[in-house]
Amino acid sequence: MKLVSWNVNGLRASIKKGFMENFATFDADVFALQETKLQEGLVELDLPGYHQTWSYAEKKGYSGTAVFSKEKPLQVIHTLGIEPNTELDASITDREGRLCALEFKNYWLVCCYTPNAQPGLARIELRLAWGNAFREFVAERATKKPVVICGDLNVAHNEIDLKNPGPNRGNAGFSDEERADFTTLLEAGFTDSFRHLYPDLTHAYSWWSFRGNARANNTGWRIDYFLVSNNLVPRIENASIWPEVYGSDHCPVSLELADF
Repeated sequence: MKLVSWNVNGLRASIKKGFMENFATFDADVFALQETKLQEGLVELDLPGYHQTWSYAEKKGYSGTAVFSKEKPLQVIHTLGIEPNTELDASITDREGRLCALEFKNYWLVCCYTPNAQPGLARIELRLAWGNAFREFVAERATKKPVVICGDLNVAHNEIDLKNPGPNRGNAGFSDEERADFTTLLEAGFTDSFRHLYPDLTHAYSWWSFRGNARANNTGWRIDYFLVSNNLVPRIENASIWPEVYGSDHCPVSLELADF
């Protein structure tokens, strides 16, 4: 089974840059998207053989996720169910289309677009509230079926996961708080599939800034992931990053699992 995940940074723009050709080339069983930046009905994709599942943000042109799957999902969940709070209303993230969770016969596929902590960590409390709710959500489902998590998790976990860790320490995406949150997610019973196969591989990135010729110089970050329930680790056959695929400031990442 082949799964692909890609933050397309605007699906309409990505379509103009060859998205459909890339989609056909991958021929994945599951193709998950983040940051579609769409409202319902703005695009109609002709994807024969695929079931289309969309999560839209209330805010126009913002966030959004989608999953295209050959297998029909048994159920779909679009929110984490975060309760409103007058002091820190993290429930706003449930209105941003950040989650597309699909239950299949043998597993859950959870596509997510984690909130950015923003410059100066202005949104760090909201980001950590999301992280706590997300961890509880996937851990609960993992008690019933294996879980595959994919998406833009908006954090480089370790120094090996970005080109310039020193100058970025404490910045959004590489703060101690976000990195610890990622560690806690793994400790809840999940494995980073790419690092499982390639624990020491350097210069493997999935996102590059548009500034400073970053992609040409491979000055990047690895912030797009496939995490799997620990009981799926023996089924990991391959995990890849595809920097040669353009159409976004992110590149696709993929996971291949032995059928189950």
